[in-house]
Amino acid sequence: MDPIADMLTSIRNAQAVLQKTVNVPFSRLKFGIAKILEREGFIEKAERRGRGVKKVIEIRLKYEDKKPAISGIRRISKQGQRIYLAANEIHPVRSGYGILIISTSKGLMTDKEARKLKIGGEAICEVW
Repeated sequence: MDPIADMLTSIRNAQAVLQKTVNVPFSRLKFGIAKILEREGFIEKAERRGRGVKKVIEIRLKYEDKKPAISGIRRISKQGQRIYLAANEIHPVRSGYGILIISTSKGLMTDKEARKLKIGGEAICEVW
C-alpha cells in the first residue's frame, strides 16, 4: 500500500467525523508533508511522538465553526504512475486557494516556493 495515501485518507476520515487529532506511523516524508500543512495553516500542529518502531506523527486538526480547514486533499503521484513537473509546468491549485506539495532536489516545498526557486520535481499531493 501507499503510506502517503494512507496518511491523507486518515486526515480526510478524521475530519469527516470532527476528530481533534489523528495518529499516523512516522516517516520523514510524511512528517515533512505534515509540517508544510501546519506552516500553510491547514492543520494546527504536527508532532513526533514515541520511540523506535512505535514512532507516530500526531496531527492536531484545525476547524473553523465545526468546518474542517481542509476542504479537499488529493494524492497526485502514485506508486504506479509518478507525476513529475518541470518548473514552468507548475500552476496554482484552485486559483491560488490551495497548495501543491512537491518533492524537489532541495526537499519538500509548496508550488509557490518551487516556482520562486524555478525548480521542478515530483508532485506529491494537492490540498485546498
